[in-house]
Amino acid sequence: MHSWVVQRPAPIDEQPLRRVEREEPVPGAGQVRVRVSCCGVCRTDLHLAEGDLPPKRPEVAVGHEIVGVIDALGPGATRFALGDRIGVPWLRSTDGSCKFCRRGAENLCLQPVFTGWDVDGGYADVCLADEAYAYRLPAQLDDEHAAPLLCAGIIGYRALKRAAVPAAGRLGIYGFGGSAHITAQIALHQGLRVHVLTRGEGNRSLAAKLGADSVGDAADAPPEPLDGAILFAPAGELVPVALRALDRGGTLAIAGIWLSDIPPLTYASELFEERQVRSVTANTRGDGEEFLALAARLDIKPTTVPYPMASAPEALRDLAHGRFSGAAVLHN
Repeated sequence: MHSWVVQRPAPIDEQPLRRVEREEPVPGAGQVRVRVSCCGVCRTDLHLAEGDLPPKRPEVAVGHEIVGVIDALGPGATRFALGDRIGVPWLRSTDGSCKFCRRGAENLCLQPVFTGWDVDGGYADVCLADEAYAYRLPAQLDDEHAAPLLCAGIIGYRALKRAAVPAAGRLGIYGFGGSAHITAQIALHQGLRVHVLTRGEGNRSLAAKLGADSVGDAADAPPEPLDGAILFAPAGELVPVALRALDRGGTLAIAGIWLSDIPPLTYASELFEERQVRSVTANTRGDGEEFLALAARLDIKPTTVPYPMASAPEALRDLAHGRFSGAAVLHN
């Protein structure tokens, strides 16, 4: 089988990915093997390729928004059947026994395993998955549009909950890539006023097309104070900008796994009056199940840009240079 692996982390224009030939893996206990149809291209894949997030093992195959069909079952795997279509997400497994797992916060597990970081992911012909952490996919979602929901969608949904915007409240979205444009659709369906602040004419046009109440540059002030905000752009310098845009008691949720350094904050203008900052760390399986059901009910459709799997480095370069809006999806 073919896989795209991180040969050596480096700027994406220096071609850190290499396509290799490997034996098809054999599923172990409780695992299934998935023949990959599509894999979404997440900014986390770019962070891994460039070394912002060092790969957990040499030559790991990236990709964690995986849609495919089960073609082999490991010992004791009974949740799915051969031929079932499933989604394989970022959260590969947890220990199930640490204090965080025991209290239902498995996203904070002390010994988590992540697809495409600890173990090989979906930039490949096939991959393995722990059946307990995979998702059944709503039938009305085709493979291409389902793929970005498996990380961009789920993480954005958790970030929206962490932003704690009240009913009919005012939400600011900073950055408008794969995750943000899905989250905006959920927020608009929930009746929130959505203000998008982002760079790039293509992203601003997409935000307007999706019905955002206002659209501006990332450095702009929104037209009204915000009850909550989500920072999707991996730009720490936007944290004080977003905090200054919050009304009293507002919350800023930071959605990314990696963020550049945050400049010093001024207490009086950026944190006083009970403004607060929250990070978002992975997700629980409950988040995923809840979000996928909601996305199907609301007919949430990501804006997607297809690429052949053979062009994975090109898709990551285009993501890095802002050459498309929405979410890229690789096809086998």
